[in-house]
Amino acid sequence: MKVLITGGCGFLGSNLASSFLSKDDEVVVLDALFRKGSAENLHWLEQQSKSNQLHFIQGNVSDSEAVFSVFRRFGPFDYVCHVAGQVAMTTSLQDPLLDLQTNVVGTFNILEAVRNLSPNTLVAYSSTNKVYGDLEWIHTEETETRFVMPEYPQGLNETIPLDFSTPYGCSKGAADQYVRDWARVYGLNTVVFRHSSIYGGRQYASFDQGWIGWFCQQALIQKKAIENSTTIPPLTIAGSGKQVRDVLHADDLVKLYQAAYDNKTKLNGEIFNIGGGAENSLSLIELFSMLSKLLSIPPISHTKQPRRSSDQDSFVACTDKASQTLSWRPKISKESGITKMIEWTKSTTKNI
Repeated sequence: MKVLITGGCGFLGSNLASSFLSKDDEVVVLDALFRKGSAENLHWLEQQSKSNQLHFIQGNVSDSEAVFSVFRRFGPFDYVCHVAGQVAMTTSLQDPLLDLQTNVVGTFNILEAVRNLSPNTLVAYSSTNKVYGDLEWIHTEETETRFVMPEYPQGLNETIPLDFSTPYGCSKGAADQYVRDWARVYGLNTVVFRHSSIYGGRQYASFDQGWIGWFCQQALIQKKAIENSTTIPPLTIAGSGKQVRDVLHADDLVKLYQAAYDNKTKLNGEIFNIGGGAENSLSLIELFSMLSKLLSIPPISHTKQPRRSSDQDSFVACTDKASQTLSWRPKISKESGITKMIEWTKSTTKNI
């Protein structure tokens, strides 16, 4: 089939592109190459591509003409995986206009291009759990290592109320609703995935985006300092460290997007909460303990800063709807996935 992946040189996009290339599908990638690691990911994809199988266009989804030109040149498409976006909450607070242009206008441009030039396409949109806001209305309890939600032992499903918070939550939430409504109003075939924390290969993590990868990197730096008997660099966290997310490995996420296409006749603006589920939930403290064990080092040294604004104490996705509708559930355990993440981090970080 013919697939368009927006943000196809990013973490999620490059994993999706690689999977489709391995199936001999024709893949069109639209990416602005702004994000750290995107050029490296493009090179990685080019190495896998057969002749005329991969088409790369450098452009921004917020540019309507750039988007429409891709559809005119390569469309119609069987599948559009719209995973381009501004994904850091901290960046949205610093530059809310860029956040709006990328996430809201960019998504609108994709939807309108599909509606006018590729109306039979399945559109999958990468949304976020931040559309549910701070979740302060949910009763949480504090244990020694984490916050828990006693009333939601299997996680939160798609019926909990929307409550956009921060410019990032507002922009992703608005785009989320556009994708849903273009199915209802214009009959497009769309699906929205509200993701929790994703990690895995091809993720070039930073301090404010990709926390699993970032702390794997920092733990490896501490391991080297211990081995060399040098000063251990301080590791900083925001808040108590008991914040919880359910973590999902990229390999499982790629299978989700394939499952959506395989079940596209069941999708008409459907929305799914997507994450690793309760069994793959982790707090920062628990991640540090796991990293110490996997790397055979003493407890990870860290200092605490004030909690970030609008940080959820806990978010764990209930994935029952995805299981029932798409026959999909996560397969990679957090222990196995983080072991893979450590190896990926070693392969991409100099001197550790």
